Amino acid sequence: MSEHERIVSSARGVAAVGYKSSVPALFRGDEACARRTFEFFTVNIRNQNTRKAYARAAIDFAAWCEKRAVRDIGQVEPVHVAAYIEGLGLAAPSVKQRLAALRMLFDWLVVGQVLSMNPAGSVRGPRFSVSKGRTQVLNAEEARALLDSIDTNDIIGLRDRALIGLMIYTFARVGAAIGMTVGDVYVQGRRTWIRLHEKGGKVHEVPCHSQLEAWLHAYVDGASISDCRGVLFQSVTGRSGGLSGKAMAQADVFRMIGRRAMAAGIRTRVGCHSFRATGITEYLRSGGLLEVAQAMAGHESARTTGLYDRRSGQVTHREVERISI
Repeated sequence: MSEHERIVSSARGVAAVGYKSSVPALFRGDEACARRTFEFFTVNIRNQNTRKAYARAAIDFAAWCEKRAVRDIGQVEPVHVAAYIEGLGLAAPSVKQRLAALRMLFDWLVVGQVLSMNPAGSVRGPRFSVSKGRTQVLNAEEARALLDSIDTNDIIGLRDRALIGLMIYTFARVGAAIGMTVGDVYVQGRRTWIRLHEKGGKVHEVPCHSQLEAWLHAYVDGASISDCRGVLFQSVTGRSGGLSGKAMAQADVFRMIGRRAMAAGIRTRVGCHSFRATGITEYLRSGGLLEVAQAMAGHESARTTGLYDRRSGQVTHREVERISI
């Protein structure tokens, strides 16, 4: 088991290993440091994806220090962190994430009185700002073609149409979508609502679009899922091709989207997050308000919602053809 796997599995409480062997060598210098580092991943960070990313950053930095004979946490200075960040060779957002992980970890050690200062605190990362996200989106015609191309004569087709439709019409993140139970589709005031369990333990409830409502009911009825506590979007069993009763993984959804897009003849490289951006863009294009889109998406800031808006700044092929040379 790798160091990364030990940290993640220990944080989940399933590994029968001591905490000291679950942290990178750089942080094992003394009992207090090892315990405090272990607590950073198990106590301070609740999101599993964040935990994985930060564990990867800590392990990578520890390996970098080991190669340069920096084997004790007390030897780490700002110049070491700066040199590590400078030599990463990654995109600016990835570098900033690594630096943020180290800053938080060292802050945790300072608060725990393991270190007297944070060696990453004064290190500046690369400048990076965006006014528009990079997630590939579909236009309304492409999204409709994708949904119409799904064969719904079997339960897998009904599931895939309902899942893609959910991500478009509710702006749901894939993690929230595959975490839904049957009971998260409920009726209130004679209308169907969707309950999404978002990052940070937030519960987000949105009204269900009439088209999505029909697709969800067709899937649930076709799958005969009656237990409200049962998983809504289930994976497929290998042998029978039926539903397994277990939730789909994000990797399963990503592969499914790739297959469906290819079958529909869509050449745009779409992923799980594309439908969130597609839904927001088409909602705003139809005259929707940014602040309402923000509420529907569950964003803390309207600026974040604006990153998903692809209406402005689009240069069409027709405009390019005006260059007559």
